[in-house]
Amino acid sequence: MLEGKTVVLAVSGSIAAYKSAGLARRFKKLGADVQVLMTKNATYFINPITFESLTGTKCLIDTFDRNFEFSVEHVALAKRADLVLLAPASANVIGKICAGIADDMLTTTIMACTCPKIIAPAMNHNMYHNPIVQDNLRRLAGYGYEIIAPGHGMLANGDEGDGRMPDEDLLLEASLRQLTVPRDLAGKKVLVTAGPTQEAIDPVRFITNHSTGRMGYAVAAAAMRRGAQVTLVSGPTALRPPYFVETVPVVSAEDMYQAVTERAPESDYIIMTAAVADYRPQEAAQEKIKKGEGPAVLPLVRTKDILAALGQNRRPGQVICGFSMETEELIAHSRDKLARKNVDMIAANSLREEGAGFGVETNRLTLITKEKTEELPLMTKEEAAGIILDRLIGLGEER
Repeated sequence: MLEGKTVVLAVSGSIAAYKSAGLARRFKKLGADVQVLMTKNATYFINPITFESLTGTKCLIDTFDRNFEFSVEHVALAKRADLVLLAPASANVIGKICAGIADDMLTTTIMACTCPKIIAPAMNHNMYHNPIVQDNLRRLAGYGYEIIAPGHGMLANGDEGDGRMPDEDLLLEASLRQLTVPRDLAGKKVLVTAGPTQEAIDPVRFITNHSTGRMGYAVAAAAMRRGAQVTLVSGPTALRPPYFVETVPVVSAEDMYQAVTERAPESDYIIMTAAVADYRPQEAAQEKIKKGEGPAVLPLVRTKDILAALGQNRRPGQVICGFSMETEELIAHSRDKLARKNVDMIAANSLREEGAGFGVETNRLTLITKEKTEELPLMTKEEAAGIILDRLIGLGEER
């Protein structure tokens, strides 16, 4: 994902410096060229050899290291950098950067970089909320730095409060948002649905399906990385909501209908990956239904058809994609759905094909539009999400 990208991971003097080793490893695993810079104080918390072992590159501390191949390394590195991530960022280093002080390898390199820069503060609660530190962070944000707010929890001194270095997953996602793909959805609003719905039988039982929500969550994250303002309407899943995405939790098909139709008019792209129940119990019992003798009958009624409602009420220029899970006649049934629902594309997959069912990390999709049928090979859901967005953007550009 990050092949050919250079990430400068800047580590300042904070007890949280040990957490940056995990970030270095994950950037490297994604294919990035990772260059670690450390302040002298940071080396008291974690040995530079740790980073050198993880990245395969020399950890830079001294601006005037004569053993390195570049004579003015901070300038040369700044030219190569695609992203700077300062994590952890101490109050001292934040203040120095804000004041334009460049007196070591880390600060001189950051000053010379023109690429996107992310700052992840980590410090004591009172230090973080000191008006001077807050003012410095606001000023840096005004200069174009992205500030990732610290987490809340137990700090190094045992206090409870703000100041924990942001989660590794959050910092990685913030970096990917800057690095992975063109921001061709910048300024666009994307609405995604994901997961199953649950239709109550009584307070204990419900009707649902096997959807895990992975495909929809992958689409939402991919659209966010491409610059979109993303809203994810999600049924109950075990997944962590994507960072930098507005997630709207719902339970039933009616809940999802209300959430989607309320937000649809302002959306440029709508991608309906959710497995919405087609039927619900006619009445949900207020008390647990007791087991009796013989068979039981559960009357069912149709739920509202969300995709059809979107197709009937679409505004000009809006691009809508539905999903279709079939067990037979995949193309015929999906083409019929495309026409009946008045949408632009159906992403169809068969439960019978290995690697394309519920609860797996891969998918094998067939993308169906009025003009063509495109069969995709087996790929990860993240890869499939990227191709879906490519095709939908193409359809939008044809309008």
